[in-house]
Parts: sequence; structure tokens; C-alpha cells
Amino acid sequence: MRMTVLVSALGLMLSACATLGPENVSDSGGMTVGAGKPVLASAETPPVGTAARDAADDPAIWVDPADRTRGVIIGTDKQAGLYVYDLAGKQLQFLPGGKPNNVDVREGFPTASGPKVLVATSDRGRRGAGAALFFLDPATLKLSFWAAVPIDLTEPYGLCLARRGDAFLMIVNGTDGQVRQLRVAAGPDGKPQLTEERRFAVATQPEGCVADDARGRLYLGEEGRGVWRYDLGVTATPGVLIAEAPSQMLMPDVEGLALLEDGAATWLIASSQGDSAFAVWKVTDADEALYYGRFSVVEGNGVDAVTGTDGVAAAGRLVGGFPNGLIVVQDDVDTGPAGARQNFKLVDWDRVKAALGL
Repeated sequence: MRMTVLVSALGLMLSACATLGPENVSDSGGMTVGAGKPVLASAETPPVGTAARDAADDPAIWVDPADRTRGVIIGTDKQAGLYVYDLAGKQLQFLPGGKPNNVDVREGFPTASGPKVLVATSDRGRRGAGAALFFLDPATLKLSFWAAVPIDLTEPYGLCLARRGDAFLMIVNGTDGQVRQLRVAAGPDGKPQLTEERRFAVATQPEGCVADDARGRLYLGEEGRGVWRYDLGVTATPGVLIAEAPSQMLMPDVEGLALLEDGAATWLIASSQGDSAFAVWKVTDADEALYYGRFSVVEGNGVDAVTGTDGVAAAGRLVGGFPNGLIVVQDDVDTGPAGARQNFKLVDWDRVKAALGL
């Protein structure tokens, strides 16, 4: 989240003499509840441990394919480390280290000791690294650090994972608009091997991205411009701008992106940070993006409203106690008993469908 709105009084609580860069200051000082169709959250996570600073950023969801009532939500505290929550929002683990910004997950990653659940984050906190890699243990639902890896970017920022056949891909972008697509593998020595497949760029700062593995598509958010669609091949091809910002659909900054499979339909969800809303498109046909409206998470069910939103993750079908899908969104100010801090809200996909008439 590159902060462009107001300097919040929250940041000033750090120290009267502290020098705060824009990355440390919450966006939500001047934000109001979103402009989309109102939707209630079902639950929320505890606030992240970093207080009075911009910290919570991006979530990812992993669901056990053998038992879809089990799984985790992984959330970044970009000042301190990674949180692991269960599918009801209860904290299971905090893994300190680095400054992880975006996070994503893919299962079936081949290693010498068998397939693993791979978790990757963009990371600006580990010296010489641009990304950090982890493994998630499906039995214990615990994360363990694997390795930090260098990325040829001035300031690594957004990240997503993808699969193209047997290849595992990591897409990382930088604050200067540069994008790298890398093939990730586990070497015979157990260490990660990265091979750059292609590089391209957008004109201004990107962040959120998400891959549609089945259709070989990459969606990339350029914060002040909109949402781009690219092929996931090894050859750089021109992108297609499928949604512009500012517009009736998106208000800069464009932040997190997520995909949700619901039966035969695939839905793309984008965070519209400038007006605290989430835009929704049907992207079942890889060459079309059909806009269906916007929703915002409002106060209710004992959960406060979502403002200044950043990252978003989604998973379809049964996910824990959500029969047809779960959406997890970052809230820039959680006005709970711990004070104005940041956390993640859990939203039932059925409520979004009802609000938008999908």
C-alpha cells in the first residue's frame, strides 16, 4: 500500500521525534465507509501486533483438499512477519522476520522429500532478498521458513504465485513498475532455484496480482491506472487494460486482486482503496471481463466496517464454515477493544452474491 491520502494521527503516536515515511502511515484517516453495496462480515482476525503503524497488508487462503473444513488464512504484517489464522479467524501462529508485503500459496510443489505447500512473500526486510519462501505443513497447519531469495528489482512490492503445467511461477513487481516472472524449483541440495522467464513493466506503481492457472492468465493491478490482464507464457506479450481507474468501477489506489471459482464461473475481485469498495467481474471467458458491481463491508455482526482496504484473497466451494466460498479482506483501521489497529475481515461469498444479484 503506497500511502497517498492523509497522514493519520495513528502514525504520530509512534514518537514525537520519529521520522515516518509514507509506508508507515495509515491510509484511513480521511476514509469513510465504502461506496459499494453493503455486505456484513462474518468474523475478523485479532489485530496485528504492530500498533499505530501501517502493518496488515495482504492475505492468502489455503484449504485442505482432503477436508475442506480445514485450512488457514495467512496474513502479512509488513513491519514484522507472517500470521497464520484458522478459517474462523483465530490466530494459530506468528512467524517473525522480514517485512513481507504480499503473500500467496500453491500446493503440490515438488521437493526431494515429496510435494509441499509453497508459500511466498515479497520481502523488503531481509538483506539481499526480494522474496521469502516458506512451507506450510498440512498436518499441523504451521508455517516454516525455507529461504530468502534475491529478486532483480529496486524495491520488491507485489507478489503472486502461479502454476503452468508442472512449472511453479512467482511473479514479483516493484514500486517503479517493473515486473519479473520467475520459475521456482527445489534443487537437489534442497535450496530454491529461480529462473527468470520474462520481464515487463507498467508505467506507474503496481502491487496486487493474481494468476488464473487454468486459463494461463495473470491479472495485475496498477495502483493509479487500473487492472491489466496478461498471458502467463514465457514470452512477454502486451497487456490488456480490462478496468480503468479512476472510473465507476475503481478509485485509486487499486490494491489487492483475487479470483474465486463458483461452479462453472470464475470471478475477479479488486480492492478499490480510494472509496473502500471491492469491484467484481466475471472472467470465466479468458478474453472477457464482465463487470457486475461493487460491494463494501459495513459494520454489523459485532465487526466494524472496512475502510482504506488493501489486500484481498478468495476461495470458492466449501471453505471451513462458508458453504460456497470465503473472501478475506484487509481493514486499515480495526476499531476494536485494542484500539485503532489493523486486521483482516472474513466475508461469506453468499452475502456478496446476494448483494450484487449474481
